[in-house]
Amino acid sequence: MTAILKWAGGKRSLIQAILATFPPDYAERTYHEPFLGGGALFFTVKPKRGTVNDINPHLINFYRIVRDEPDKLIKEASKYPYDRDTYYQLRDRFNEDGLPPVEDAALLLYLNKTGYNGLYRVNRRGVFNVPFGTYKNPTIVPEEDIHAASEALTRVELRNEDFSYLIDTAHEGDILYLDPPYEPLSRTSNFNTYSTNGFPWADQERLSKTIRELDARGVLFVLSNSEPVKKLYKGFRTTTVHANRSINTKTTGRGPIREIIVTNIGKRAIRR
Repeated sequence: MTAILKWAGGKRSLIQAILATFPPDYAERTYHEPFLGGGALFFTVKPKRGTVNDINPHLINFYRIVRDEPDKLIKEASKYPYDRDTYYQLRDRFNEDGLPPVEDAALLLYLNKTGYNGLYRVNRRGVFNVPFGTYKNPTIVPEEDIHAASEALTRVELRNEDFSYLIDTAHEGDILYLDPPYEPLSRTSNFNTYSTNGFPWADQERLSKTIRELDARGVLFVLSNSEPVKKLYKGFRTTTVHANRSINTKTTGRGPIREIIVTNIGKRAIRR
């Protein structure tokens, strides 16, 4: 099953490496993914129960519409032609407040498929500002993928809040996959502007503390991030991998880059 959206930092190239860390019975466990983004791993796992979450309200509205009203989404998004003038008109419309949920979701899909390099980026005022992208015959409305995603999303709870909801939701034997906005490798590589407030180092530290609390309760986790956060996860098993990055503001940044996968699976006896 293919994820519907392109997404900066998406995990398509790392899916097998991540799944290799999961216990053999992962498909039977309650699954939580608090930084859903494009959902490449979620749509591969297709869990039977659990939660998926993202802080971006447009994104969670999109997945709610995919789940509940896929045909309305397809009909609405299919109205939009692919050209530069239409793109900027619809981008302005997307930045208006109070849009009907189906229209908001259709605009997100259109902008994701036709914007520059599939980016989702907002400025400090929360305004989506990705420029037009030039493609040859882009598939804007992948109908089969939307219907498959709709079915997968019916089995989980969709949430739009801070990742700390896991403290009250995840239980012993559950499995988490965490893919937070990566800590930048340098000032010039900073890209965690999926939301108005970004994801500063203080949030990386807070996430680490949350994971340690859940680990102490017997919750299993796998986390992917950039190498600067490695020091926050001393005591856990860490593997360095090379991930292909096809979405980047600079073409020179689209090759393989070093990332880490951190997990407590294998540290303890795996229980359910």
